[in-house]
Amino acid sequence: MQDTAAILAKRLAAVRERMAAACQRAGRDPSSVTLIAVTKTVSASVAALLPTLGVHDLGESRPQALWEKAAAIPEIRWHMIGHLQRNKLDKTVPLLARMHTVDSLRLLESLNESGIKRGIVLPVLLEVNCSREEAKGGFAPAQIPIIAEQLATFAGVRVDGFMTMAAYSDDPLACRPTFAELRTIRDDMQTRSGLALPQLSMGMSNDFEAAIEEGATFIRVGSTLFEGLGETT
Repeated sequence: MQDTAAILAKRLAAVRERMAAACQRAGRDPSSVTLIAVTKTVSASVAALLPTLGVHDLGESRPQALWEKAAAIPEIRWHMIGHLQRNKLDKTVPLLARMHTVDSLRLLESLNESGIKRGIVLPVLLEVNCSREEAKGGFAPAQIPIIAEQLATFAGVRVDGFMTMAAYSDDPLACRPTFAELRTIRDDMQTRSGLALPQLSMGMSNDFEAAIEEGATFIRVGSTLFEGLGETT
């Protein structure tokens, strides 16, 4: 059996090829889309292979797992892609390159206070529940225009855009309306807030090509890369 690094390299090459093809269909530069490898199902030893393969953006959904892997793997841009409780901010914020899942104004305000305290400006994305599934967190789409004027007032965070997750479907095309809605929300908010809002984090293993075609700048890929390669953490 091939070793883990060889399997991972092969899978990465296939994902990058699919990313490039989606960009070509959409008339986009492949460099405009960043792959975030979601390492939540593998050990730190497997995740540590990513930098050697040219992937330096890793995502975790649980703060404790992020703490552990950040301590073990250098030269990584860590992305928080799960819910973050406010009592875990102090240990998590200093490790982050970007927070993707700001799901309430209260959390945004707490992150802002944390950034000010540390003398940093943390890039964040607002999570929007465009699929309208009750089990998912995030702002309702109708809430976003209401907070538009507040987004430019924060000194400890920088709102760079938005994040969403489509309802799971075996047909990636069924996810496209969710991604298109987030792009429309972002375009409207650029006008309302005066902010650039360049980032859209959307698309996972089953639907990232449709997300790229609808404007994703970050895609979050886990199972396509890591299935069968490590222990669940």
